[in-house]
Amino acid sequence: MGPPDVDPIGLQLARTAKAVSRAFDDALSSAGGSLPTWLVLTSLKARRHAAQRDLAAAVGVEGPTLTHHLNRMEEAGLLTRTRDPKNRRVHQVELTAGGEAKFRELVGAVRRFDRDLRRGFDQQEIGALSDLLARLATNVSDVSSGAPPVPTAPADR
Repeated sequence: MGPPDVDPIGLQLARTAKAVSRAFDDALSSAGGSLPTWLVLTSLKARRHAAQRDLAAAVGVEGPTLTHHLNRMEEAGLLTRTRDPKNRRVHQVELTAGGEAKFRELVGAVRRFDRDLRRGFDQQEIGALSDLLARLATNVSDVSSGAPPVPTAPADR
């Protein structure tokens, strides 16, 4: 059995994701940020996760990794951490004025990056891409859970 005639879609997606991820990191870095900084700032800005352990889950990192990022961000004056008076084991994390300013800087870079990434696509194509990515995510979830695949319409080729 020889190699596939075409690159498997998973490989195409992985290569594209890596290229987009690198470009996104570069855009954030050019604005004085990083992906972890962006994820923490957006989560705090949306006021979804103020407790440090909830923030770690939202950012998708382990507690010690988040602590490292929060230490750097706190030293840079972007956030403060205080113990919850009701439960001293819980640290509450809040943005400072510096964090608000850094969020504004980074959101500009994120918007420019997204605009550039969408270049050449119309709204219908962006919607179709979102749907396709969601289906791929579902397929991966089904495979890892052992669920039978969901039938889909044959691809037009």
